[in-house]
Amino acid sequence: MEEFVPYKILYLVQIYGDDLTRERTDVVVVGAGPTGLLLAIELTLGGADVVVIERLAEPDQTIKAGAIGALAGEALERRGLSEAMDAVERTMAEGMSRLMKSADAGAELPFKKFGGHFSGIFGIDQTRQREPDRRLRGVNQQALEKMLGERAHALGIAIRRGCELIDFEDAGDGMLTRARGASGDIELHSAYLVGCDGGRSAVRKRAGFDFLGTEPTLTGHQAIVDLDHPDRLLPVGWRRTPIGMMAYGPIPGRVFMAEFDGPPADRSAPVTREEVETTLRRISGADVRVTAVKTATRFTDNARQADSYRRGRVLLAGDAAHVHSPFGGQGLNLGLLDAVNLGWKLAAVVCDRMPEALLDSYTAERHPIAAKVLANTRAQVALMRPDVMTDALRDIVADLMSGDEGTRYFGEMISGIKIRYDLGSEHASVGRLSGNFALGNDGAETTLFDRMEDGRAVLVDATDGAASAIATRWDMFVRCVPRRAGPSLLIRPDACIAWAADGKDLAGLDAALARWFGPAMH
Repeated sequence: MEEFVPYKILYLVQIYGDDLTRERTDVVVVGAGPTGLLLAIELTLGGADVVVIERLAEPDQTIKAGAIGALAGEALERRGLSEAMDAVERTMAEGMSRLMKSADAGAELPFKKFGGHFSGIFGIDQTRQREPDRRLRGVNQQALEKMLGERAHALGIAIRRGCELIDFEDAGDGMLTRARGASGDIELHSAYLVGCDGGRSAVRKRAGFDFLGTEPTLTGHQAIVDLDHPDRLLPVGWRRTPIGMMAYGPIPGRVFMAEFDGPPADRSAPVTREEVETTLRRISGADVRVTAVKTATRFTDNARQADSYRRGRVLLAGDAAHVHSPFGGQGLNLGLLDAVNLGWKLAAVVCDRMPEALLDSYTAERHPIAAKVLANTRAQVALMRPDVMTDALRDIVADLMSGDEGTRYFGEMISGIKIRYDLGSEHASVGRLSGNFALGNDGAETTLFDRMEDGRAVLVDATDGAASAIATRWDMFVRCVPRRAGPSLLIRPDACIAWAADGKDLAGLDAALARWFGPAMH
């Protein structure tokens, strides 16, 4: 890459003309998938200026995640997207109902009862979870990207599609990033660069992050197809066969297949109708015909994680930071939670409200969570292998999942509900991600998430105003709301409980406020 040119010379070059467009911003986000879009939204709410660059000219319509987990759904609820998610769920439920009626499997898929699966074992009963209302949301990735894109547009966020990253460097006083778009090259000077550009991240590779893990062992396909007589030949749901693992449904035409005979020869090659049909016939053993492929993707189970999520002014989030098999549907949720953890912190740093050291908490909090997900996806792959020893092991796991404690254990593992960041407190609530709850003040129907749409932190005060009297010195960043009963809670913008107290003990509140939001303003 060309040598960095000081600002004054850049200005003169721009006056006299060249083929380069130069801009300054606080943060450049590479990748306009769900993680990149949500990160841009969080940064903007925190007061940062953001430019998102995306290689694809249009959002990718390839079939991907079919739902989002409870914690990711809650993150979107906090930003006012609950009604939009409800509308998508209703549409998805209609399609599922049509398919499942045709298969005599009931009228509809009850989102509120379905807690997910572990290795295709559907023993996770949402109604028996400790917090049953914290549930997955039936929102597919395409719908998610659409609603996030609309919110980003409403916030005035610059999203440059058809704009591919060329190179970047730390110029000493910030990052110098070059990208190429349809109208020519763009040079962006920013304080930080964040790679949200997927499992093959150019940002991660060029910044020199280590990306260690395990090699792929399987070849998988997911597709939406038209089938010849599927109702007669394919049962709805998951099943193991002597060849591999497959699922049909729950949305019309969706097939999911995995064979444990090694990775694909060329994962990036186009997926053909013949390939999908041959694989489906081989795994299912049915004389089924694929008459058309609407969308298809190929996947495998390599599981890798960046050694750190930050190297100087370069950060990673989502699949750029960690990859694993799609089993359990946890990857999208990991990325969205990376975004909400990082966004408000990075905004505070670039807006000079907090020191750069705050960014160290991003890797410290999020890296262990992804490591656990990588581990459980490896376990799921092991439980899917088509042999008699795995048959015996699956029977034992299914039996464990049938009890209350077992279904809760696996449900909390897949949903991440029991996530707790180590913030150094012995209080059981500190470090947990808060769910929504009614504030119950003066008979109002206001909930916690209603008060978090603008991205501010919240102090829930059950001390008759004593806690609020302390927190008002941070009132630019923390909203104080009264609560009649229950513990008092300091809740960060990412819903992490940063301080909690039962009764009227206010010890540690001012220290927690200063730790996360800087010196008192007044």
